[in-house]
Amino acid sequence: MFPFEVLFPTRIFFGTGEIARLGREAKALGRKALLVTGGRSAKRTGLLDRVQSLLAEEQVEYVLFDKIEPNPRTTTVDEGAALAREHGCDFVIALGGGSVMDASKAIAAVALSGRPIYDYLRGNPSGTAKELVPVQEALPLLTVPTVAATGSEANNISVLTHWESHEKSSINGPGLYPKVAILDPALTYTVPPHVTAEACADIFAHLFESYLISAEGTHVQDGFTETLIRLVVEHSLTAIRQPDHEEARATLLWTSTLAISPFTLSGRGAGYPLHGVEHPLSGYYDMAHGRGLAMLSLPYFEQVILPDRPERLARMGRQCFGVTEADDQAAARAAIQAVRSWYEAMGITQRLSDFGVTRDALPELAREAVRIGGRGTGHLASSRPLHEQDVIAIYEACL
Repeated sequence: MFPFEVLFPTRIFFGTGEIARLGREAKALGRKALLVTGGRSAKRTGLLDRVQSLLAEEQVEYVLFDKIEPNPRTTTVDEGAALAREHGCDFVIALGGGSVMDASKAIAAVALSGRPIYDYLRGNPSGTAKELVPVQEALPLLTVPTVAATGSEANNISVLTHWESHEKSSINGPGLYPKVAILDPALTYTVPPHVTAEACADIFAHLFESYLISAEGTHVQDGFTETLIRLVVEHSLTAIRQPDHEEARATLLWTSTLAISPFTLSGRGAGYPLHGVEHPLSGYYDMAHGRGLAMLSLPYFEQVILPDRPERLARMGRQCFGVTEADDQAAARAAIQAVRSWYEAMGITQRLSDFGVTRDALPELAREAVRIGGRGTGHLASSRPLHEQDVIAIYEACL
């Protein structure tokens, strides 16, 4: 296990009905909020009306910005930041899923700095990202997740898409940690079944990626991760079939927060290579991130982890999916089949060709994956360096 430092500064309120404290917590952060959400869900469910009433009760002024799209665009972030500056907003409220929360972090940063958000992305040829990331300062942020998926409610990561170049990349830094997160499981009851399935695949990827390629001796992190994977698998189908099942929804919501926290990640010396492989797909084709991860994970297991770290894949199978084979190779293969069966039960078994991805497009997608995700190294860091041909092979297996 590598040395590490833990910073987890977000104050979290968790529980059914905790949304009622939003007005009071907002009032403690500032005078006037930029209230950020998507275009439909919060309005359709009545949640936006409720939040606006809670703010009014505490006499907290707000300006509504309801234009966040899936895979949020840099142009949208810049528009929201300009609105915050124009109206003198001194903090930001994110009401929605991962896209809304990621966009809100970026808005909070550039509303304060006055710079375009593309200056912060690694693909910008100006090289300004080296000066601006990690982000040190941003407007205070309050997050209210309505989907259990990305864990963005309490981490310091924001993933954005620059549509003109199709670069999907992340920014991070201590300034992007939300000050307060209100996690109310009841707000996730209206999430459609297919979105719940994609969200569970995203949580699973946050857990298995660093776990499978971890440094030795991460016993605490391993035990924590294995428990969380079991919980995602156990409660996913219940939440899909019974959307208002409080125990399942609460378990998934807290698991999503912890899955991408320092408690599962620190000391491993490992990151998210499969996320790097997926990002060009949602950057070019605008597919749901979790669905892309589900498609890519099986060939990633077969082509990379099975030959490199079969003992880790076997352990995941035994500890999380009930695999009983004593031989590591056999247990590893059984683990892959168990994951495949779980995806099938959740209904997320599409192919890349279903989204219009062609074989001719794969070399460009692989170049982008290595360019952005490799951060100048010429490869993605996994159990071994993944070069463009390795990424192409994973894509090909999904066509």
